[in-house]
Amino acid sequence: MQLVFATNNLNKIKEVQHLIPKHIKVLSLADIGCHEDIPETQDTIKGNAIQKVDYIKTHYGYDCFADDTGLEVTALHGEPGVYSARYAGPQRNADDNMTKLLKNLENHSNRSAQFKTVIALQINGQLHTFTGICKGEITTNKSGTEGFGYDPIFKAVGHTKTFAQISLEEKNQIGHRGKAVKKLVAFLNTL
Repeated sequence: MQLVFATNNLNKIKEVQHLIPKHIKVLSLADIGCHEDIPETQDTIKGNAIQKVDYIKTHYGYDCFADDTGLEVTALHGEPGVYSARYAGPQRNADDNMTKLLKNLENHSNRSAQFKTVIALQINGQLHTFTGICKGEITTNKSGTEGFGYDPIFKAVGHTKTFAQISLEEKNQIGHRGKAVKKLVAFLNTL
């Protein structure tokens, strides 16, 4: 079996390849000659994931999966949410995004948050979705050099280190994307 993973984010590809069984070949967008930016214009995380797989199926004809992930901060009414990658502007800069988030949380004692990943799968003419959530809190300072995005300021419930301070294997065990990918793999194993 082969599936396209509809992302240009090399960090996401690396995380997912650790979780997908070897008998499922994961193709990147570059592998299928897709070099354009896939639209992400929906107002929900799930909507963006579905939009990406629909785009690949329509324009390239491949069975595929895509994810969209957002960080939802309780005190900020779910922000940055669907706008997580572009929170501080269209440049999609992780440091700028974290700086803006930490500034917006300065006067809030409630620092609870959750990462939410939705994976959409388009296979055999059917659409399926899988959700993974990791609850935690936003730290007051950036810590760690691993991971990407908001990882240096997110600490999962029951853990003392940020996602940027733990290994990829540990993050995949407790993290949002890992949980969603495990649901995806369980489904694929039924086909």
